[in-house]
Amino acid sequence: MSKVFAFLADGLEEVECLAVVDVLRRAGVETTLISITGKREITGSHGICFLADALFEEVNTDDADVLFLPGGMPGTNHLKAHQGLADAIRCANKQGRRLAAICAAPSILGEMDLLKGRTATCYPGFEDMLHGVSYTVQGVVTDGNITTARGLGYALDLGIELIRLLLGSQQAGNVKASIQYDRVK
Repeated sequence: MSKVFAFLADGLEEVECLAVVDVLRRAGVETTLISITGKREITGSHGICFLADALFEEVNTDDADVLFLPGGMPGTNHLKAHQGLADAIRCANKQGRRLAAICAAPSILGEMDLLKGRTATCYPGFEDMLHGVSYTVQGVVTDGNITTARGLGYALDLGIELIRLLLGSQQAGNVKASIQYDRVK
């Protein structure tokens, strides 16, 4: 079974995170919400509170097939400042495991120089942080082992793209049909 770890910090964009997680879970992808804050309760950038499944210190990040970074501010800055998460991202990338980031969060990968020579997208205003990238305004872009998404409006697309990458086009299509999502990609 595929495993995705979604990393959480206070100030994240709630729907960017939870829409992706919801779609992945509907497909049967084991998806774990992991707090980097030392506490399970997370408060998003719009005041919505929810609970993480685990704390960063309780998991082995090598167990995940995908490390997912939701955007939002100041959540992205909190994720960026966490050294353990940075180490996990570098390790996953070196091993060729998948990385996914949406909205402002691709800037984390960009500032780590993991996007050099790739095509990527992000929320407008963060392009300068995507060092060495061929920037596109596409909603969701996969280049190699890294998938980036532009923002909240593309959260379902990101989740469906991750399903396609992990489980295949048929399963991605099944989930799209089950949620009545007929947006042409």
